[in-house]
Amino acid sequence: MKSILTLIRARNLVMIVMSQALVQACLLAPGVEWQRLLDANFWLLVLSTVCIAAAGYIINDYYDVKIDAINKPERLLVGRSIRRRRAMFAHMILSGVGILLGLLLSIPVAIINLGAVLLLWGYSARLKKLLLVGNVVIALLSASMLLVVAVYADTLNRITLGYAFFALLISLIREIIKDIEDMKGDASFECRTLPIVAGVRGAKLVLYPLLAIFQAFVIVVALHPASKLLFDAYMIVLVLVPSVWLVIKLVRADRKRDFSFLSNLNKLIMLTGILSMLLL
Repeated sequence: MKSILTLIRARNLVMIVMSQALVQACLLAPGVEWQRLLDANFWLLVLSTVCIAAAGYIINDYYDVKIDAINKPERLLVGRSIRRRRAMFAHMILSGVGILLGLLLSIPVAIINLGAVLLLWGYSARLKKLLLVGNVVIALLSASMLLVVAVYADTLNRITLGYAFFALLISLIREIIKDIEDMKGDASFECRTLPIVAGVRGAKLVLYPLLAIFQAFVIVVALHPASKLLFDAYMIVLVLVPSVWLVIKLVRADRKRDFSFLSNLNKLIMLTGILSMLLL
């Protein structure tokens, strides 16, 4: 059971469930309306997203067996604890369930889910090895995870778009940091990720403006005249300040463990940013 939970990244799936629940309750109408979470169809939407995300993690590990043997040997499951054929079967079943659930809900959701499945397959098989392409794909999928809730509810508003942009930026930053962390294994299998093509210094030079854009966005949101003082203070203390700390640590980072720390700090910023929905 532990191997399966690790394979599907159970913690990340919990984050997805929480994020979509907060969008449903906090962003689609003025104020916080927890009763919106009683909608059974909403939970079918969440289940479809979780199935597709879990399938994506499985297919990624399926294709990354040799790379993970170098980058993360302690986390290698497919081919060791779980047979490759079973992993592929699980991927196909979960992907199929996600698409079918989307089709039951609405055509737009089905199209988004199908697109996510195809992108995750393409990312795992090829796109992740291309310069910045894989990073952008994951960033877009992170944003779509929030947007699909608003699309299904037919209530796509500026606040939801703002959080989707937040998710896109912070995910893109984390993906580049992860590529630096995994340089050794990626380089052994002819990957063309940003740090391999441009070096660690070159990757940092791409990260700095991305972080500057992210921080400018947080400041604009915090200073918006319509936002509450508590929300503004939260965004500055728990989102902006950690992102500044991330930049400081990034300047000094030169070892794998340094970039592992930055990746975890990035996840913390993502979490605090998502939780800020409660204060709108």
